Amino acid sequence: MNSLDPLDRARIGFVIELARRLHQYGAAAPRLEQAIGLVAQKLGLECEALSTPTSVVLSFARRGDELAEYTQVLRMAPGDVNLARLCRADEIADRVIDGSLAPRDGLERLRALGRPLSRHALAAIVCSYGLAAASVAVLFNTAWVDALVAGVLGVLIGLIGIAGYRRPRLAAASEAIAALIATFIATAISAWIVPLALKQVVISALIILVPGMTLTNAVRELSSQHLVSGVARVAGAIATLLKLTFGTVAAAQVCAMLGVVPAAHALPPLPTWSQWPALLVGAVSFAMLFQAARRDYPLVIAAVIAGYLATYFCGAALGAPFGVFIGGLILAALANLYARIAHRPGALVREPGILLLVPGSVGFRSMSYLFTSEVGLGAQTGILLVTLLIALVAGLLFGDLLIAPRRSL
Repeated sequence: MNSLDPLDRARIGFVIELARRLHQYGAAAPRLEQAIGLVAQKLGLECEALSTPTSVVLSFARRGDELAEYTQVLRMAPGDVNLARLCRADEIADRVIDGSLAPRDGLERLRALGRPLSRHALAAIVCSYGLAAASVAVLFNTAWVDALVAGVLGVLIGLIGIAGYRRPRLAAASEAIAALIATFIATAISAWIVPLALKQVVISALIILVPGMTLTNAVRELSSQHLVSGVARVAGAIATLLKLTFGTVAAAQVCAMLGVVPAAHALPPLPTWSQWPALLVGAVSFAMLFQAARRDYPLVIAAVIAGYLATYFCGAALGAPFGVFIGGLILAALANLYARIAHRPGALVREPGILLLVPGSVGFRSMSYLFTSEVGLGAQTGILLVTLLIALVAGLLFGDLLIAPRRSL
């Protein structure tokens, strides 16, 4: 490092901080590595990047030199999607590349993005859990009581998640704790107060914690030969599914021992038309969950609705896997088209848009069947999970072929 001049130090420092922020804000390994390589090249650097869910390794060399002169290892927790900060990081990178912002100033602005979330932002995240749970319950064709209970449980789960931000031990067990509490409360309400569609209520309440997006990213990374990151994401997703399944099964066993037996019948479901306002509420909740800027809410909402409608109608006509494939293809193409026209990250369209397409709840049901010794149903549901994952990833890949992405974000 001592052999580098001040300008090289500033450029390298900027690229390192950009990689840190992209990882922190949820960029998958292929997109992060390609984006960092292109930015470094624009700044006159040779950079090799290796991204995994918990680390990024960056190796810098001078032009024409095969030996790395400087290597940086970043050890980080898996990132969460933050669309507003991702867009801000992309804007800073654009300004440094075109020369309107010095690399040292860009570095300081990237570091400023790392400030803790405000109370208002944390409150919005908690509300998004409740709104998402209630809307998904309606999309599952349940009664209004089911949606209400799922929404209340979603808020409670959001509070548990927020509490884990500063408590590492709680964060490690938060999925199991959330599943246990949600299942126990829902079972008690169904037994003593009002009948519930118990499975749908529990899955709806836990829907944000189910690692459908992680599984999708994992399969996509494996398909693009990012094997280390893909295998690590698969392992992390399985661990999360196991914790969620253990929590639900443990709560069910405790309720059985205490004699808390849920009602065997559920209330009549809401009319079919209620799913459309529920879809709108769900889209708003995803914009809140992914912390999009207020000006981007209409775009995020439109992306969620477009992906759901494409999957819903194509799936009804030609089967669920084909519907998921078409939904993924349309969203990937629209995301890349938006990125090229607006010169902003396509993640604004892609990430929230595929959230209702990812088959996370299918994986959760598969694990639940296996935990309760229903091996046949577990295997059948697992095959459906793999089929839907392949269809979604294929759609995303074909969408990228249809319209090439802009700088990979």
